[in-house]
Amino acid sequence: MEISQAIILGMLQGLTEFIPVSSSAHLILFPWFFDWKDPGLAFDVFLHLGTLCALMVYFFRELWEIASGGIQSLVQRRIGFEPDRQLFWMLIFGSIPAAIAGVLFHHLAEETFRAPLLIATMLSFVGFVVLWVDGHYPALKRFEELNFGSAFLIGIAQAFAIIPGVSRSGATMAMGRRLGFSRDSAAKFSFLLCIPIILGAVVMKIPELTHQVGNEISWSYVLSGFGSAFFFGMISIHFMLGYLRNADLALFTWYRLGLSIFVVVWSLFFKV
Repeated sequence: MEISQAIILGMLQGLTEFIPVSSSAHLILFPWFFDWKDPGLAFDVFLHLGTLCALMVYFFRELWEIASGGIQSLVQRRIGFEPDRQLFWMLIFGSIPAAIAGVLFHHLAEETFRAPLLIATMLSFVGFVVLWVDGHYPALKRFEELNFGSAFLIGIAQAFAIIPGVSRSGATMAMGRRLGFSRDSAAKFSFLLCIPIILGAVVMKIPELTHQVGNEISWSYVLSGFGSAFFFGMISIHFMLGYLRNADLALFTWYRLGLSIFVVVWSLFFKV
């Protein structure tokens, strides 16, 4: 794999991780279109680590307060009514469904779920779900009105993102909208909710990473992809939070539909 390919894949990860168009679908489809060699698990994990770092930098002040509240809660052995403490436990509680799905179905996610036509199907289907939900439910609730029930339901939606093409941000934003939250509030909780899952996935893959990096893939590729994912991830977060204050999610549905049609056409005429 060339350095330029690593940068392009990092850009795709950064731009699409926080936009409801499925970053995993893009990371699978783009090499498939151009017959690039699969860079492997280690590279993919470092791309996600890049967007995780972008999140942590962008929301540093809030994450510091949430983490401090969580530590105080653990020390005092009570949740209490402070918003930061409650948000800490809501993020943990909401991450449980996706963690279970990852343990049970990660082999399917790495093999069976990567079929381009399945990805195209999920891109279009979930896109229309997002469009319908966003157009039929009120946007009355703010981020501060989140509770444990809402967090868990949004977490269940996040679990379905183990299937490439579903989109973690798309599923969680759609559930947030279904529960009556404003678009920017749903997006913010969606972004925060992915932190425990990505962090957990990186920790679980450390043994494989130490073997692959330096042996099967060079540090220059890994760091190029990481830096690109971080940079474009920062741009994507800022764009989405601003965009959704004044616009709906329809644009992303039409993009998903267009991409799914393109995949089908490419499969029929160029991959036979």
